[in-house]
Amino acid sequence: MVDFRKAAARNGPAERPGRARPLSQFESLGGTLVIICAPNVLTPEELGVIRSELQDAAFVDGASTAGWSAREVKKNLQVDINTESQARLRDIVRNAFLRNAMLQASILPSAMTQVMFNRYDVGMQYGRHVDAPVMGGLGSAVRTDVAITIFLSDAKSYVGGDLMVESNGVEYGFKLAAGSAIAYPANSLHHVTPVTQGARHAAIIWVQSQVRDSAKRELLWDLDNAKRQIFGREGKSPTFDAVSKSHANLLRMWADV
Repeated sequence: MVDFRKAAARNGPAERPGRARPLSQFESLGGTLVIICAPNVLTPEELGVIRSELQDAAFVDGASTAGWSAREVKKNLQVDINTESQARLRDIVRNAFLRNAMLQASILPSAMTQVMFNRYDVGMQYGRHVDAPVMGGLGSAVRTDVAITIFLSDAKSYVGGDLMVESNGVEYGFKLAAGSAIAYPANSLHHVTPVTQGARHAAIIWVQSQVRDSAKRELLWDLDNAKRQIFGREGKSPTFDAVSKSHANLLRMWADV
């Protein structure tokens, strides 16, 4: 069985506010800010197809889709979505997200935005901001509970371009391997540091969860993981049934569907 919480021991806080540090595969910050780092969301073959298509893609100013305040600090490029090739690439990323057990169990998605592809060249960055609470139009609106960045460029191919997520005055920095994803609460302040060498490509998704409260999602994930571990050791035992019942009934109580 998959142990969704298998990760290194929790790191201590940064030495001073504002200094970034890496996180383990999963960590809860300040009790409510939950960060998930999922490796190998895209296969090498999928990554190759996306990279090849993006080489000839038409990019536009990323500020065109930002809110009136975020537009002032958004300095990047994003792919024009009105092309047939981009529809294929969006399907690849969407299907990769939907089949990833870690992301599905931890986020409990009920809706998602279209996938967006962006690029940061030398000198580009995205300043400190919070994502729009609702994206999409009438009939397709998505409440943005969780933001997901899937890294497409090899980490060693560019300098800078770290995703920085803030919690209680401390910044946490992320620069993951190509094909890996980070999921974090979209209501957190975050920014992307300036790229000083190379180019940073990524795919972005925003997800609405069945359970709006991130602390409740964390509890459900803990129980789901405990259930899987117990089943792996004991099979369908009375302990498994008790934990499974609690997990199911809490989800039934909290789900907004």
